[in-house]
Amino acid sequence: MQLAFSTLGVPGLAIPDVVRLAADTGYHGVELRAHPEEPVHPGIGASERARVVTDFKAAGVAVLTVAGYVRSAAAGPDGPALEELRELLRLAHDLGAAHVRVFPGGGDLDAAEADANAARRLTAAAPYAADLGVQLLLETHDSHRTGADVARVLRRAGRAGVGAIWDVMHPWLGGEDPSATHAALAPYLGYVQVKDIASADDTTPLPLGAGVLPLAECVELLSRAGWDGWLCWEYEKRWYPQAAELPGLLPAARDHLLRLLAEAA
Repeated sequence: MQLAFSTLGVPGLAIPDVVRLAADTGYHGVELRAHPEEPVHPGIGASERARVVTDFKAAGVAVLTVAGYVRSAAAGPDGPALEELRELLRLAHDLGAAHVRVFPGGGDLDAAEADANAARRLTAAAPYAADLGVQLLLETHDSHRTGADVARVLRRAGRAGVGAIWDVMHPWLGGEDPSATHAALAPYLGYVQVKDIASADDTTPLPLGAGVLPLAECVELLSRAGWDGWLCWEYEKRWYPQAAELPGLLPAARDHLLRLLAEAA
């Protein structure tokens, strides 16, 4: 398996510094948070995109994902959501990223309506994604926090260009056993976001292995299934300013994940 981290852990850090940090600490890729407050987002031009590609290529680090904020299951017309998806897909294509991250965001909608919204929009965007060679990935999050929730949408979408991100925290908070999450998402799995927290009541990010999330069990399930994809550390420093700084934690997190992989093997 290959290791990455999300720029959510280093908010606002310039791209050359992000790339250097990944290369210096032994990570193979980076999940880029695509938001206007970050260096990379759909509003940047062709020359800026080219510089990002050059920086990553020179260091031998992959752009794993463009992590967008489209809420695919939310109420409202499809048009704005689809246009935002197209913009994110174009950005991912230009950067050489394999994926675009999508949230559910169904809020208080009835589950059937939220499912229908997400499935319809993902299905509509999938041909464009396929033409660009980019995969749309629906994350286990908010209104669809479990593997069963996300799989329910993806079965309806029924497109090869659409898959899932297994964020290990949200299914666990939703009371779903890792084996059930893995079983639900295995046919669709793009990659896995790893993290750690103190408890269900305190989701402040912790160094990997210092909290309660079942990381070892998740890695073992993936290894036993012969899965050879990406593990991406999403350290949510952006939302928890009191959390420790990410750069100093990256080497120990890499070593922790490598130990889990060795033990699972």
